[in-house]
Amino acid sequence: MYNYQDALEYLEKLQIFGIKLGLDQTFELMEAAGSPQKNLKFIHIAGSNGKGSCGAMLNAALRRVGYSTGFYSSPHLISPRERFRINGEAISEEEFADLVFTLRPHAEEMAKHERCPTYFEFTTAMAALYFARKKVDFVIWETGMGGRFDATNIVEPICSVITSIGLDHQQYLGDRIEDIAFEKAGIIKSFRPLVIGEMADCAKKVVVDRAEKLNALILEVEDEEISNLEFSTLNSVWIQSFDFKQYHIKLAMPGVMQRENFRTIFAVLEYLAVEFEFSLSDALAGLEEAFWPARCQMLPNEIIIDGAHNADGIKTLLESLHEFAPDKKFPIIFGGFKDKNILECLEILEPWAEYFVFLSLATEFRKSWSGEELSEMLKSISNKKSLIVSNPAEALQLTSKNSLRVVCGSLYLAGELLTLLVPEQEVLNI
Repeated sequence: MYNYQDALEYLEKLQIFGIKLGLDQTFELMEAAGSPQKNLKFIHIAGSNGKGSCGAMLNAALRRVGYSTGFYSSPHLISPRERFRINGEAISEEEFADLVFTLRPHAEEMAKHERCPTYFEFTTAMAALYFARKKVDFVIWETGMGGRFDATNIVEPICSVITSIGLDHQQYLGDRIEDIAFEKAGIIKSFRPLVIGEMADCAKKVVVDRAEKLNALILEVEDEEISNLEFSTLNSVWIQSFDFKQYHIKLAMPGVMQRENFRTIFAVLEYLAVEFEFSLSDALAGLEEAFWPARCQMLPNEIIIDGAHNADGIKTLLESLHEFAPDKKFPIIFGGFKDKNILECLEILEPWAEYFVFLSLATEFRKSWSGEELSEMLKSISNKKSLIVSNPAEALQLTSKNSLRVVCGSLYLAGELLTLLVPEQEVLNI
């Protein structure tokens, strides 16, 4: 039997190859593995924010009507096993290791010709092989960051989804919204349906123009009013209930943005319900069980953890908090990577902060801002108090007397906090 720790160590070595934009290496590795992607039904999701949440909604809805689902997502929070889920359950250590050592000889052969797959290219091939082995009915297939040259863009999906467009990963995708929209629109396929989420007009024009050139079927997102909005909590889970068209929806994911994500997913499910002849009403009932960790997640000790790491994500988090804790200020535990516009994030957060707690992120493969650097950034825009700590446990201890605390700035930081606060299984199984 293959060893899980050995598999992890091999994957970590692939981190040195960083990020490569292009599809050739992924195609080559997939072909060596028998082209497992060719016999799967993919729902391909791209977007600056909301990919994971939309995927989680689809996962819950399709499972409710009896389908088996594969869900490939990134990055992970506490374990790379999270990237590969079937029916919400993360892959086992044994199957994970088996996939790594099945693909490793092919990757090593490619490396002899200076074409070694990156970490993300390798895990993308792992996901396709895993889902093909398990013969899942649908695969929810989330891009890494872009679209056109993203490793996931080697599939022919039954439906494509672009959730939102914002400024993120500019060093790879471009400095303008239109440039980023062009990259995300790269997942659109000829004569295949496309759902376009909420985005700026300039971004939507780029996406629509690309769709029309490819004769893709654009599935309109309904702008019908959401009414009778109510909020409740069940076992520390925030639930929002509302009426949409003739349906009463219970959505176990809080916030304004999740209602926008719901509209996007409604259009996807409406199409799939006709195409695959299942009950739309029954599928929508599954949203009561939708869950995506570290997205405005309320823990029992009133710590809110969110992976927001760009301006749009931070704004979305604050909109959600305003609905549940209007006009309240709270300590903000914050850390971020140097490839993000962190100053803009701090400017948005500042009015909501009672004070900040800053820390660096403990990762070797990406540079993060130190607590001292973050504190200096804050001083340039505000006189709010900030504290600097060396690790997440210290941050929790410093803020323990507050009734409500917020963690944001990075999914990596969210994962570090979740590791301390919840059993691993709560993250591995959704």
